[in-house]
Amino acid sequence: MTASDPTWEHGVALFEAGAFWDAHEALEGAWLVSHGVEKHFLGGVILLAAALHKARALGSPRGGRRNYAKALKHLALVPDRYAGVDVRELEARVHAALREPSLAPTIPRLSEADR
Repeated sequence: MTASDPTWEHGVALFEAGAFWDAHEALEGAWLVSHGVEKHFLGGVILLAAALHKARALGSPRGGRRNYAKALKHLALVPDRYAGVDVRELEARVHAALREPSLAPTIPRLSEADR
């Protein structure tokens, strides 16, 4: 998966629009055929989207926290910077958004110089 992959870009656009379940669904196909670090990265991002969906759309903060914890287990196996994303910053943004529903988390993309 690269930062310019159309599937990834579509998933990011949905995530950033607050369509967390749709982002989860958009990335699932790529996750199913991925391997290694990429599989953990996509699985983690999917679980972050699911966490926000559960907390916000389903009104289950506990469910959101549980999916967030699952996401962290996957993302712990991913480098701090992967596929053009600052992974640790993404974790922090979602954590903050789970605590403060008015926040709209975005995917922290790295500049070309930082990749």
